[in-house]
Amino acid sequence: MHRTWKRMLVTVAATIALTAPLGATAAHAADNPYERGPNPTLAALQASRGPYAVSTTSVSRLSAVGFGGGTIYYPTSTADGTFGAIAISPGFTAYWSSISWLGPRLASHGFVVIGIETLTTADQPDSRGDQLLAALDYLTSRSSVRSRIDSSRLAVAGHSMGGGGSLEAASDRPSLQAAVPLAPWNLDKSWTELRVPTLIVGGEADTIAPVASHSIPFYTSIPSSAEKSYLELNGASHFFPQSVNTPTAVQAVAWLKRFVDDDTRYSQFICPGPSSLSISDYRSSCPV
Repeated sequence: MHRTWKRMLVTVAATIALTAPLGATAAHAADNPYERGPNPTLAALQASRGPYAVSTTSVSRLSAVGFGGGTIYYPTSTADGTFGAIAISPGFTAYWSSISWLGPRLASHGFVVIGIETLTTADQPDSRGDQLLAALDYLTSRSSVRSRIDSSRLAVAGHSMGGGGSLEAASDRPSLQAAVPLAPWNLDKSWTELRVPTLIVGGEADTIAPVASHSIPFYTSIPSSAEKSYLELNGASHFFPQSVNTPTAVQAVAWLKRFVDDDTRYSQFICPGPSSLSISDYRSSCPV
């Protein structure tokens, strides 16, 4: 279905939900088989954990094909059926442990997450993109949690060269549902071919991947028809993803829920978007 018609249908559905009795609203919610978890609030997204208890399992380098192993985080309960999945790459010279807080944080909102180790810590963005896709293929076909995953609802993310790698992965596999590059670094500045909904998060004070020469050109080159948002953190350095960062978590969860789960309840956090002293810039291809 053409995206314009999809947006019109979402608008009509939202209007009906606001005016319908409770039973009708529940029936409408049941129309989306991917909707997971309670109605979202900003406070819930800002909390350190979402509604799902999370379990973990390790992937050894020896059993991984095309990437360097890693850690899988997944909702412990299977009561809600299958979940979308996300592969995340660390940055240049870094290991998964540098951004590992993202794993349980995202999984607790109803996703299966694999935080990967790269084949070498010096791997460039194109290689990291290939490794993210290899990790998703492993998750859906060989991992011990494959039965918990809906293989049609997959996403990628990453920090620095891993963020640049997530752009590469989204370019190579347009069937992905979302991409979330964090302080992304890539020599390629143009992503006009991208069709995957993409949230870019940059740090205003980043001197390694300055937003003026990385995040912002990446964002502006992506067609609006792909759905895109740009969040810039006030005064943040290149290393903001290496410690718990609540604004990043809020927008990443909202983006992934909206596009991986097709959950329009999260549109309110994307359009018009966040506004606080911690945000120096926010742009979006609204409406979503």
